[in-house]
Amino acid sequence: MTSHGRRVRFAHLAIESIGLGSLRPSRLVLWLDPDDPRAERPTPALRRLTTRGLEIRNAPDHIGPHTKYYPQVVLAEDSELPLVTADDDMMHPRRWLRTLVDAAAATPGAVVAHRARRVRLTASGRLAPYATWEAAAPTDDDARTIGLGVGGVLYPPSFLPHIRSAGTRFMAVAPRADDIWLHALAVRAGFIVVPVGALTDGDAVPIRWHGSGGLHEDNVFNAGNDEQALATYDEEVLTKLREAHKPA
Repeated sequence: MTSHGRRVRFAHLAIESIGLGSLRPSRLVLWLDPDDPRAERPTPALRRLTTRGLEIRNAPDHIGPHTKYYPQVVLAEDSELPLVTADDDMMHPRRWLRTLVDAAAATPGAVVAHRARRVRLTASGRLAPYATWEAAAPTDDDARTIGLGVGGVLYPPSFLPHIRSAGTRFMAVAPRADDIWLHALAVRAGFIVVPVGALTDGDAVPIRWHGSGGLHEDNVFNAGNDEQALATYDEEVLTKLREAHKPA
């Protein structure tokens, strides 16, 4: 999980909801910006959670939404455990982690996501605008399914070396679109994304705070995802997406 700015004041609510789940993570790390002093001097609510096992760390660089996963992947180089990403602005339902872990056990080696979309291609095989990518169904388990960080995603340990080997090239092509970057890596390496489909919008309660629309607004409504998808999905990835797009 990552948080920044004013959002850090409310991150403890999201973390506490994970701790109250039917399955608890073996480790929970909150990554803050490199110069955020709250890693050393956390808010009282976060400090209380550190006594229960929460780790708070400063990321080595400013890497935007990629802070959620990349520093942890680099840090846990020899980990044989999956990596699960979580949001700092959502109250996670009790079965949030259990659902992901059970789905991963049923589909070994797959990336598992509570929420996902289907990459849409035009008749000429090019990328259609991101705003037209529809929600994925649990049966949509081919290369065209992209997991969304909103809601939580489980990445199997076999996928983590691909993240490490790609390094920080995401800053050149998808600095604000971690979902797109990770999907491109998965497609290139032959990993599929499986949508769980077990949780509804009513299961996850958003944490309200006063701020701008932020990343989601820029990427979806202002077409930021379109630019970053075009830069990230190279011909190798597009070829695999086209193959998945062909009728059976």
